[in-house]
This record gives sequence, structure tokens and C-alpha cells, in this order.
Amino acid sequence: MVDKILDRFSLKGKTALVTGGGQGIGRGYAFALGEAGAKVAIVDINGETAEATAKDLQAAGIASMSYVCDVTNPDQVMAMVKHIVKEWGTLTIGVNNAGMGIWSDAVTMPYEMWRKTMALNMDGIFLCAREEAKYMIREGYGKIINTASMSAHISNTPQNQVAYNASKAGVLHMTRSLAAEWAPYGVRVNSISPGYTRTELVEKLLATPEGKKMESDWLQLIPQKKMATVEDLQGACLYLACRASDYTTGSDILIDGGYCCW
Repeated sequence: MVDKILDRFSLKGKTALVTGGGQGIGRGYAFALGEAGAKVAIVDINGETAEATAKDLQAAGIASMSYVCDVTNPDQVMAMVKHIVKEWGTLTIGVNNAGMGIWSDAVTMPYEMWRKTMALNMDGIFLCAREEAKYMIREGYGKIINTASMSAHISNTPQNQVAYNASKAGVLHMTRSLAAEWAPYGVRVNSISPGYTRTELVEKLLATPEGKKMESDWLQLIPQKKMATVEDLQGACLYLACRASDYTTGSDILIDGGYCCW
């Protein structure tokens, strides 16, 4: 007998990690997974924000831990996944969300800035996915969710951000490639592509004169005429993490208010 649909959205008994989980979209994902029943490890390079979010989860009755990790460092990533598995016995869900965005004209962008963007947005996701998959393959089941961006699908305007756009496009194809490679072992790999989202960092930008002009330009290109909130992204994360999406792999969920329709 097939479980009822809401039962298939439950994450009771599951364990998850969220990189870049200390703030913004990652924090929103962590709460979505925890409220659905999962234990959630908050992984972040900033120990203070990671610990603060873990405590907020615990205050809400969600089992949580914090862990400081530079996801561009292979040894640190390996140690991070091993620690979580040692503490909780397994790893069911890996949300690879840590990333960065920069605005820079291509002809004046330092090569070091290009490499830093690729290292975090591409290498970091690959390193985390690889270590997560080692345990999931052993268990014969797992969900890996990578944060891409609508910038993987389009070239943004008015700002120039070639490194970010290219890195996120790479995340999309990495996701498809890993999904095909690991499907025989019960590991599903998908991505979420957020549009412009009102995180704390973005709100600070929008408070500046330049940011206000940017927001006006962006809203003209969004059919819904509004930016996303972190809450707008949580449902997709839960779906990709739960049993309801067991036949979904190699997919990208675009959440952009219709931006890419035009």
C-alpha cells in the first residue's frame, strides 16, 4: 500500500547537512528540513552564524549541530561529512548551498576573483557532493540538492557577473552528470535555481542608492513584479529532500517569479 502523500513529505528519521546554512537561503532550507522532521547540521565557514542558526533550530525543537568548514578544502569537507555521520550514524540529505556572487566587468575582473568564484561555486559543490555520495551509495539511498541560480539560465542585467553566471551554469550540468552516474545506486541529485531573493545581504544592498536602482530594473523584468523571499524556496527544498521526489533526479527547479519566461 502506498503511503499517503503527506507522509511521503515527512523527513522524520532523516539526517541532513546544509552548507552555507548560517544565514540567508541556507538558513531557510535548514528550517524547512528541520520542521519536516530531519536532524540538520549547519555547515558554514563562519562559526558564529553556524552556531546561532543551530541554536535557533534547537530552540524550535529541531535536533541540530553546527560545523565550521571551508568547502573548497577537500580535507575539511571529508572531515565534515565523517563527523556528521559519526554523530548521527548516517547522512540522508546533502544540501550544497554555499556560494558567492560578484559583479565585475569581464575585461577588468582580476583572474583571482574568477578563480575564487569557481572554487566556491563549482569546486565546493563537487567536493561536498562527492563525500556525501560515498555514504549514500553505501546505504543505497540519498538526496543531494545543489543551489544553482536563474543566472545559470540567463545573462543578468544591468549588472555584469560572468564568473557567477558561468559557475552556476556549471552547477546545472554537474548536477545532471552526477544524477546519471549515481542513479543506479539510489542517490538522487537535483538543483534549485532561485531568482532575485530578499536575503539579509540583498536587503542591505537594496538600501543603497545603487541598490534601489537595481531593484527597479529587476522588478520590470519579473512578471510577478516582486522578488522572492527565502520562504518561497523552502517548498522546493523539501520536495527534493523527501520520498515524494524519489523518481526525480537530474532536474532543476527554477523559482524566479517568471523572470526566465521572457
